[in-house]
Formats: sequence, structure tokens, C-alpha cells
Amino acid sequence: MTLIVQKYGGTSVGTIERIHRVADRVAHTQREGNQVVVVLSAMSGETDRLVKLAHEVTTVPDEREMDMLLSTGERITIALLSMELRGRGINARSFTGRQVGIITDSAHTKARIARVTADRIKEALKQGVIPVVAGFQGINEQSDVTTLGRGGSDLSAVALAAALKADRCVIFTDVDGVYTADPNIVPAARRIDKIAYEEMLEMASLGAKVLQTRSVEFAAKFNVPVEVNSSFKEGKGTLVTKEDVDMEAAAIAGVTGDRNQAKITVIGVSDMPGIAARIFGAVAEAHINVDMIIQNMSQAALTDLSFTVPRADLKKAVPIIQAVAKDIEAKSVSVTEAIAKVSLIGVGMRSHSGVAAKMFEVLSREGVNIMMISTSEIKISCVIDEKYLELAMRSLHSAFDLDQAQS
Repeated sequence: MTLIVQKYGGTSVGTIERIHRVADRVAHTQREGNQVVVVLSAMSGETDRLVKLAHEVTTVPDEREMDMLLSTGERITIALLSMELRGRGINARSFTGRQVGIITDSAHTKARIARVTADRIKEALKQGVIPVVAGFQGINEQSDVTTLGRGGSDLSAVALAAALKADRCVIFTDVDGVYTADPNIVPAARRIDKIAYEEMLEMASLGAKVLQTRSVEFAAKFNVPVEVNSSFKEGKGTLVTKEDVDMEAAAIAGVTGDRNQAKITVIGVSDMPGIAARIFGAVAEAHINVDMIIQNMSQAALTDLSFTVPRADLKKAVPIIQAVAKDIEAKSVSVTEAIAKVSLIGVGMRSHSGVAAKMFEVLSREGVNIMMISTSEIKISCVIDEKYLELAMRSLHSAFDLDQAQS
């Protein structure tokens, strides 16, 4: 018997009518002879509503209490879907992250999964019960509620699929797969039939909002086949899987854009060993991810150090950097928010030369200045002025022939 983990995002369970549709799909999957585990997000808009409430109470909400608050959203949807299924005579039971044994570290609001026991899920499946699990949440070793960060229900689903050795994990969302670019920005974007874990990981981390980055990392680590599909229409989606020879034929798989970026520059830093460690050590202790880093050429034993952080972490990062800058006797700290990151991704870059040169040529032709550059084996990212992001994405998508990609 095939075991399928199905995850439904916030738009998929955004209304009672949509919860009815999810129940239809779950019931159909079971009737086809499969075992089903369902993972749900909160209703669309619910997490934002709860965040707003917290900020009406206090400017800087305590992160432990934020996790307690935000974890309530998924409890509503799992109870409603379980009621709907039971009303149809289908044996279903709701479970929180705590009840299914999703154990995390204590980094509140962005906890990382340490292990998944899934004992109660396994027992429910043996009894013919459909487990309906609250995504996005777990508990730490002190039994405090934790949440897994934005999009964390994807991670919950993949982690459960790995723990249960499921045959497939299907992420149902409001799009019918992974596209070569955001169709809202690039109308010519095409759906990708199959994409490698590495490519999907880069696309997720560089602005594509289809899958949470850490869910892709987990899927790659435990070789969980993940299918991205639409909740609202039937049809083929995108399979995220191991790299194969066909994937290397094209140099570029997709173009992404990310407005969730801010640049911090520490000006007049002493050019000596240990200074960078002090700056980035303080940022790491606050669980803030740093992306691109550039250090200017030293002049008079002083240098400028620039780096990017998620814009959502800027308020948290700036006081930390200002304190470190004062401690190391840097001249000042400057912040630039109106930036964005445009990226090219493809495992075919390993065997195709000239990708970077062509990218820079295209941006230059469009009058787009590059502030920072970052590369890996399978991606090239450029930080640019935010107002040019859409132009850059469309131009690159066309220049690398992604308009003609086969869907």
C-alpha cells in the first residue's frame, strides 16, 4: 500500500468551502487504496493577523510567546478538516506538532527540527485512521512550543514523509508547480516538469516562494520525492528529485527575484584579523542569516564591510551591528533597504561556460547597475536597485531562452 503525505497551504484551506475541497481530495486518495497523512497550514491571512495582534500589544514581542500564539492557527484547520472527514464517515484524527513528536531546538520563531518520532502517526495508520497534522510547529526539549519559520508547514510535511518512509510527499498550493520565473512578473514563464534538489534549493533560497528552503534541504538529505501541485485544478505538477543527465542539458533552469533584502555596511573597519569574526559572530548568535559579503580594498589600514540580511531581520540586526561597530571602533554603520537580488539557477552551469558574462552583459544593456555579486556552482546572484528587479528578471528570462522552455 502506497503511503502519501499531502500538505495543503494557507490558500488551500482559506475558507470552509476550500476545506470541503481538500476533504474531497483526501477521500479520493484514500479510495484509490493509499494511506494518507495530511499536513495543514493555517488559513490564509491568519498568521499575519496573529502577528499584527502581537505588535499591537508590544513593539518587540517575546519570541517564545510568539510561537505559542502563532501555533494556534494550524490547530484550527486540522480540527475543521478532521470534523469534515469524520462527518463523511472517514476515520480521521487531528494532531499537533507536539503530539506527533516533532522535536526541535530552541530557536523560537525559526526552530530547526532535531528529530521526528511519529509514533502516534504510525499507530493511527495501523488503525486505518487518517492523521491530520498541524504544520509549522513542534516542541523543544523543555516542552515549549516552537515554530519552524515562514513556510514551515512544507518542512513539517517533508520531515514526516522522511520519518514515515513515505512513497511521496505532495505539496498542494495555489500554483500548479515550479516555474522558470514568477509568472506574475514574467508572463512568458513556463512550468518545469522536473527539477533537481539543488536547483530547487537555490530557487527557494533566492526568492521563489513555492517551497520553504529548509524543506528542500530535508528532502535532499533523506531522498524524499516531493511533488508541487495545485489544490485548485487537476493536472501534472513539478517533481523535485535527484539530478539526472537531462537536467544538465540546459544551462539555466530559472530566474528568481528577491525583494526581501537589506544591505548593511560597516564603514571604516580596522583591516586586521578577527574583526570579521566579531561582526558575524554577533549576527550568528542572534540567528540572523547573512547572505552576500563584500569587503572593499583596504586604505590606510581601514576597510568597509558590506553584507546582506533578510529585510525582516533588519530591525533586529542593526542594533547588534551598531554595538559591535562601536566596540571595534568603526567609523559608522549605513543601511540600504531599497535593494533586490536577481539570480540565475541551473545545474547545467557546471558544463556551460559564459553564463556570468552573458548575465552581466544583459543587465548592462538594460542600464542596471550591479552592487554585489555572489556565485556558486549552479547559481549567480546580483544585488541591484529594487526598482529594476522586474526589468532584470524579464530580460534575463528572455536572453537565456527560458521563454521557449518545454513545459
